[in-house]
Amino acid sequence: MEKIISEKTYFAVFIALLVLTLSTYETAKLDLGRWNTPAGLAIAAVKATLVILYFMHVRYSTALTRIVIVVGLSWFGILLLLTMNDYVTRAW
Repeated sequence: MEKIISEKTYFAVFIALLVLTLSTYETAKLDLGRWNTPAGLAIAAVKATLVILYFMHVRYSTALTRIVIVVGLSWFGILLLLTMNDYVTRAW
């Protein structure tokens, strides 16, 4: 039997996403210097995690689904690392 997520949980996640969206907007208006990008990416990562866990039902899914997601994120990390390695080591 599948786990059914309550409406209270959906509403709490929705409110959290709204608050995080507002914080993204407010952070973009602040001058944090070189920390603007990491702050925005951190907020975006939290929002993406909430969407994946609750709206895509990964929190209550099978182990195989979780493995597929971890492998996909690992592959994305490898590609990002290789791209940044190429970018950083270019001779300008």
